[in-house]
Amino acid sequence: MGSQNLPLIHFGAEICNNFDEAISREWLESNGIGGYASSTIAGLNTRRYHGLLVAATKPPVGRMLMVSKLEETLVVGDERFDLSANEYQGAVHPHGFEFLNRFRLDPWPTSVFGVGEVELEKSVFMQHGSNTTLVSYRLLGTPKSKNVALEVRPLVAGRDYHSTTHENGAIRRELESAPHLVSMALYGGVPRVYFAHNAAAVEQQFAWYRNFLFRVERERGMDFLEDLFNPFLLRFDLSKTPSANVMLSTSPVKIEDFESIRRAESQRRTAVANAVPVDDPLVRQLAAAADQFIVKRGDLKTIIAGYPWFSDWGRDTMIALPGLTLVTGRVEVAKSILLAFAQFAQAEGFAQ
Repeated sequence: MGSQNLPLIHFGAEICNNFDEAISREWLESNGIGGYASSTIAGLNTRRYHGLLVAATKPPVGRMLMVSKLEETLVVGDERFDLSANEYQGAVHPHGFEFLNRFRLDPWPTSVFGVGEVELEKSVFMQHGSNTTLVSYRLLGTPKSKNVALEVRPLVAGRDYHSTTHENGAIRRELESAPHLVSMALYGGVPRVYFAHNAAAVEQQFAWYRNFLFRVERERGMDFLEDLFNPFLLRFDLSKTPSANVMLSTSPVKIEDFESIRRAESQRRTAVANAVPVDDPLVRQLAAAADQFIVKRGDLKTIIAGYPWFSDWGRDTMIALPGLTLVTGRVEVAKSILLAFAQFAQAEGFAQ
């Protein structure tokens, strides 16, 4: 691939294989209603706020961390290669980032792992307007003489995103299964989480993974250890079906809708970039980044003051509004934001 064809944000093996460099670079996906997905390019969560599905249960607030991450193992013939990475006290295991050849933001976080002749591309994005994260894996190269499989283990939390989960007996060890769909209600008062998939097999696990360490929280003097629950394992036969797809959601979802959702989201992001009245790649990249902070509040729009923990604040919204909407050619969005905040404005001398 020529350098002229590379996206603006991309990293090669010199960054991806370097532990300190890889965990210092974070990515963010948002869903336009206050939810998000976020981690480092190494796939190692350094914050308790990192997660694959952080749902806004009362849009744009009420964030709950439903699914922390997916643990992935690539099986080539009789050899197993763990692609994930986790930090514990005094240890990092496994070292999946050592197989990470490159990472790019084009238009969403995309990682390419290399194991011998096999290259596996992983992409993560959120569906706009829904607490739904879509993860896809695609073989770019396959050894003709060996079978290739992928094992995916979801690690779930089901907690307020400011807290941490620890092993307990209250978690509900019950799965509801249908063709290409598994769901579970983790705790009372916590939304049910749905996993749509095109896996060849689903295997019940019900195991706790203990003592994940979040180094940024340790530096902040906050609770930095967490236990996560693995309810099941998804097994994909990539030799027969070279693409593996998983949808994580707080609503019933269908894996058959995966490609149509991906196309719609790609088209939506292209439209956001094309609305910018300047034909400059950097400006369009900034417009795409700006779109992450514009979310719905009821039938109108508002601006998130910052991820991962802020909601929408009037002062921050008014400061950011010109740059996020007017400069990017989204006048109707600016109007909607002003109408949203006008509902809370009080004339001087008439405050109640």
